[in-house]
Amino acid sequence: MTADRATAHRPSADRAEALALAMRHDERLMRAVHPVGYPLLQAVRGPVRRVPGLGVVVKDAALARRVLLDGEGFSKQGKGASSDLWTPVLGPSVLLNMHGDDHRTLRRRLAPIFSPSFVEPLVQQALGEGAAALERSLLAGERVDLAAHTRRSASAAIALLVGLEREAVDDRLFQQIAGITGMVRLTRPTLRPAQVKSARAVLDALGEHAAAAYRGDESTVPGRLRGLGLSEEEALSAVGAFVLTGTETIAAAIPRIAALLADSGTLREVVDDEAAERAIAEGLRWTTPTPVMLRSTLVARTIGSVAVAPGDRVIILTYAADRAAGGFDPASDRAAGLKQLWFGAGAHFCIGAPLAMAEIRLVLAALRSVERAGRTLRVIERAPARGQLLPAYARLIVEARP
Repeated sequence: MTADRATAHRPSADRAEALALAMRHDERLMRAVHPVGYPLLQAVRGPVRRVPGLGVVVKDAALARRVLLDGEGFSKQGKGASSDLWTPVLGPSVLLNMHGDDHRTLRRRLAPIFSPSFVEPLVQQALGEGAAALERSLLAGERVDLAAHTRRSASAAIALLVGLEREAVDDRLFQQIAGITGMVRLTRPTLRPAQVKSARAVLDALGEHAAAAYRGDESTVPGRLRGLGLSEEEALSAVGAFVLTGTETIAAAIPRIAALLADSGTLREVVDDEAAERAIAEGLRWTTPTPVMLRSTLVARTIGSVAVAPGDRVIILTYAADRAAGGFDPASDRAAGLKQLWFGAGAHFCIGAPLAMAEIRLVLAALRSVERAGRTLRVIERAPARGQLLPAYARLIVEARP
């Protein structure tokens, strides 16, 4: 862990330099977390290319969207797709590994618990006090580990999802959950039996609590799923998928977005809700919560100049497609044309997007309040997280200086 000189508030003439510095910090994070895989994927040339041992790699936004919208030609089920990874861990009936009518039916049944009217009070209940405490600490001149704060917030979300008391979900359990996705390797389309057993042990322990909550009232998510008509097996599988994919995603994204804004000195530009939404979209474009998406080819297709056949594995480098629109700039509209590609597209557009957005808005609102009080958010120290699928900070120490 090394000390890190924070980016000072810079005059407008130096804005481009400050943005470039922020992007370099984020680039170093990605290389530190994936020292082999990230440079390998960066080296793939062109918008689409067949890479021996990996599959057909897509780096272009238009081509990526075309694949994601083509449910007849490409699927999350099949050789090399999401189902190969997650069906042994979560069972066959979760959105992560479903396709077609079954997927549409389950998504329709789950939709009410991800509507803004449901998730926004849920996030405020679970995370509101933590966000207020973050703001108070920064205004008091204290140094805060924003990465630790977001892990605690994610742990609170886990507790709510599985019907546990907040104190029961600690950092150790969060790391165990992050360790499950950390087993994934692009060069290995399935998890090894020992890895599946390890993942199942973690999720089964949470499943016991979720099962009890399912049989209780609708104040917890499992109880709410019962109220929506899901069987206990369906509800527990859904909860497992939420825990596995949603918690690490948000814990990775928030500190990275905050670091980009602090390093570039552009948090002060987020002066109103419209600017905040633009900054969030730009932060999500640059960091991309789901940096890689997998599909299996169902019927013969052509992706750009590359012909694919049934069984071919398609690897969509979402982060590369998003970043091709240009460098990070929270005042820009570069994200608008991508239609939130970082959350997917079509039938598999991330159902949890409203929950993620509500969590990011809550934290950004606290940081904006600090800037409005005449303070400047600075990164004092940072360290990358190791052994995770998503590039994330293990430690991001910030403070707000007058």
